[in-house]
Amino acid sequence: MDWLAPAVLKLTQVGPWAPVLFTLIYIVAAVTLAPAFFLTVAAGAMFGVWRGSAIVFIAASLGASVVYALGSRLAKLTWMQRVTRDPRVAAVQAAIRSESLWIMFLLRLSPLVPYNILNYALALSGVRYVDFLMALIGMIPAIIMYTYYGKVVGDVAALAAGVSP
Repeated sequence: MDWLAPAVLKLTQVGPWAPVLFTLIYIVAAVTLAPAFFLTVAAGAMFGVWRGSAIVFIAASLGASVVYALGSRLAKLTWMQRVTRDPRVAAVQAAIRSESLWIMFLLRLSPLVPYNILNYALALSGVRYVDFLMALIGMIPAIIMYTYYGKVVGDVAALAAGVSP
């Protein structure tokens, strides 16, 4: 993931294209399992809390949708079907499918569950795409919290550099 930090630093120099390029980077990060935490904090430093939160939510939703498309195709592969024959895996899949929206929402609320890994796990479990999308609302509290941290870090860095935030 050595490409991530330099790419985000370059965004501060691209002006009005920064949100679009940030979104593209976030989608790539979601697919490649790069840490979303770093990007979310960076969005707070670059765009502020509310604008950064909106950009991150849109980017995370698009990234999750791409992962869902990939994961649902991976679930149809022969080796993956062998894994799902395991009774333990089948039991987890059945539980997730029966209460999928609620379970996914609760998983999204937890800042401890990495979103990128969760996206693949849920896509592979065979949940409905509509439920998958609706549960993304559960990410909002953590997104706001991390963008706030990023805004604070950005302000401290600006003060340390002698610039008023």
